[in-house]
Amino acid sequence: MTEEEIREMLLRYKKGELDEEQAVRQIVSTSFEEMPYAEVDHDRERRQGFPEVIYAEGKTKEQVLGILQSLEKRSKGNLMATRASREKYDYVRAAMPEMQYDEEARMIYLDRDKSVQRDPSHEILILTAGTSDIPVASEAERTAYLWGNAVRHFYDCGVAGIHRLFAHLPAIQRANVIIVIAGMEGALASVVGGLTDRPVIAVPTSVGYGASFHGLAALLSMLNSCAAGVSVVNIDNGFGAGVLASKINHMR
Repeated sequence: MTEEEIREMLLRYKKGELDEEQAVRQIVSTSFEEMPYAEVDHDRERRQGFPEVIYAEGKTKEQVLGILQSLEKRSKGNLMATRASREKYDYVRAAMPEMQYDEEARMIYLDRDKSVQRDPSHEILILTAGTSDIPVASEAERTAYLWGNAVRHFYDCGVAGIHRLFAHLPAIQRANVIIVIAGMEGALASVVGGLTDRPVIAVPTSVGYGASFHGLAALLSMLNSCAAGVSVVNIDNGFGAGVLASKINHMR
C-alpha cells in the first residue's frame, strides 16, 4: 500500500466505515495477490522501489502473462520478465501489445515510468571481455536502464588484447559504477578493479572451453581477485549485477 492508501484506510477505520477485520483484510489483499501458481508481491515496489520482476524460465507462457497482467494493474513502475523466450513474448504481446522484447537480453519489458530521471553524471559502465559475453551484458544493461540509470557499454575488450581496454580508460575513470562481464578465466575484473576507485561488480559467464566448468573457473577467479573493491554475482547473472549497480548508483 502507498502512504496515501494507508492514510485513507486508517481514516475510514477511525470514522467507523471499516471494522478491524475489514481493515486487516484490506492491508493483506493489497500487499500480495494469491494466484493458483504464484503469490504476486505487490508491496515490493514500495519496499524496494521497483515492482516484482518475473523470472520467466521454467514458467509457462500463461503464467508469465498472468503475473504481468497482475503487476500492470497494481503497480506504477516499469515491468520486467527475464530469461524469456520469443515464444513467450509473442504470447504475452497478443494480450498486452504495449510490451516490448529485447532479443539479446531475452527480456520482456515495459518502459512506462515517465518520471524516471537518468543522470548522465552518474553513469553505469558495462564492459565485456568478449563478444560471447554480450547476452549477459545486455541483460545487465536493460535492467540498469529500466531501474532508472544512464548506462554505457564497451564490448570485446578483454585481457587477450589489453590495449583495447586502455582505449576506454577515460570512460572507466568517469563511471560511477562498473560492471565487468567475463568468461574463460575471468581476469578482466581484476584488471579493471586496479584502474578505478569506483565499485566494480564482476559477472562470471559460462563462456569457455571444458576446464572453465561452465563459468566456475571465472567465478573462483573473480572471488579471489587481488584488486580491492570488486564484488561478484552469480554465473550469468546480468540481472543481479544491473540491480546492484543501480542501488549503488542511486546512493547520494
